[in-house]
Amino acid sequence: MTAPIRVLVCDDQALIRTGFATIIDAQPDLEVVGECGDGRAAVDLAGRLHPDVVVMDVRMPVLDGIKATRLLAGAGVAQPVKVLVVTTFNLDEYVYEALRAGASGFLLKDAPPAQLLHGIRTVASGAALLAPEVTRQLVGRYAARIRPAEGTTPQDVGLTPRELEVLRLIANGLSNSEIAATLVISQETVKTYVSRILTKLDLRDRVQAVVYAYRAGLAT
Repeated sequence: MTAPIRVLVCDDQALIRTGFATIIDAQPDLEVVGECGDGRAAVDLAGRLHPDVVVMDVRMPVLDGIKATRLLAGAGVAQPVKVLVVTTFNLDEYVYEALRAGASGFLLKDAPPAQLLHGIRTVASGAALLAPEVTRQLVGRYAARIRPAEGTTPQDVGLTPRELEVLRLIANGLSNSEIAATLVISQETVKTYVSRILTKLDLRDRVQAVVYAYRAGLAT
């Protein structure tokens, strides 16, 4: 049997923490390894407990969830932790800032338990939780605030013409199946291309790939 996915729950409301922990611990493939009520405690606990996923609230005392996410999964973090942001606030600004800080997914607290569990498993697998079309709309809305990357372009890091094509399609919100249909290739081939792109550009997931594509001027 594979080891369960280790989860750290961070929320300043004890009742919500308990509810999340109860739902998560009831799953044979998930395990809550810690709970805390503020972002600073989340950073400290993650350093000691090494969870696979941190379920993170946004508005919290001491250190908010966005800043805590940046410390756990942001650019330059030596051993980034996967973060699933779960909040009551359905504001694009929070979603955008959470993803820019390094979060791999975003859910609302009123989502059904099945969505929370799916989100944890999805993020733990290394995938981004947001659907491609949501990612595109979100990053596209804030594209004007993303400064073009200076100096480095995808061509500079050795992406092939086909990999560049796949990256553009990812940025345009296409799923793997849609990319496969567009390029008349198999979904497995698309997965291979996506994996190569993420590796060559040193990106964690599709969300970061979309942001990168906008910064590199590959999407509008």
